[in-house]
Amino acid sequence: MAKIRSRSFWSKFQARWMQSRSLVCVGLDSDYSSLPSFLKTGANPIWDFNRAIIDATEAYTCCYKPNLAFYLKDGLRGLEALKQTVDHIPDEIPVILDCKVGDIGNTMAAYVSAFFEELGVDAITFNPLMGSDVAAPILKDERNFGFALALTSNPSAEDFLQQDGLSSRISRWLEQYPKEQIGAVVGATQSAKLESMRKQLQGRILLIPGVGAQGGDLQAVMNYAIDSPETPNILINSSRGIIFKDSGRSFADTAGEEAKILRDQILALIPNP
Repeated sequence: MAKIRSRSFWSKFQARWMQSRSLVCVGLDSDYSSLPSFLKTGANPIWDFNRAIIDATEAYTCCYKPNLAFYLKDGLRGLEALKQTVDHIPDEIPVILDCKVGDIGNTMAAYVSAFFEELGVDAITFNPLMGSDVAAPILKDERNFGFALALTSNPSAEDFLQQDGLSSRISRWLEQYPKEQIGAVVGATQSAKLESMRKQLQGRILLIPGVGAQGGDLQAVMNYAIDSPETPNILINSSRGIIFKDSGRSFADTAGEEAKILRDQILALIPNP
């Protein structure tokens, strides 16, 4: 049975920011091979790991973002862990599934049904390169939200997304859609383009990976990517830098400390209104 979604991602995100004063998105990139060794003897190690991470970090977290690939990698057991993880996350904390799907017609509709209706997540990441047919199924339910890949944090983004103004074209394309349902992924490592991307994406939530293990500049993000001090409309994702900081028996406590540190660093860098 899917987790019941009574509110939209947009409303949950805004309420969570006001309640927690956190803009931290904890990436649950829970790769079995990276889990603490003592957990691997359990019936479902990824679920055991995620449960502990969520319990330790939820006070400092605006949302969670499980990455579908690492659950598929662990087979049926991994998919069960993903379902248990989504169900365990408190209802007031929104969940983004990092799946980067981008198909059309009944195929995209099937993805949307699986992720939003069956799994019960609040948002997904999607690849917009096949055009408006990709976004259409997401928009059919006002509770749904999609983060379009606009400018990613990986070095080889220069192969396509940084060529011929493609990231700017994607940003302009997003203007046709309601900000309450469509945001964008903009990598923290792309510091030179953060300001221009925000100008093109005013009022939209930006999901910003790349702070931490990928070396993104948090100061640049806070200088250029926020909408306003009162309503920043950003989510700063950290995955390995939080969940895999410690591989010992205190892994969850350490993750909680790291989430708090990042939350406080972000708050300290929000400009005065």
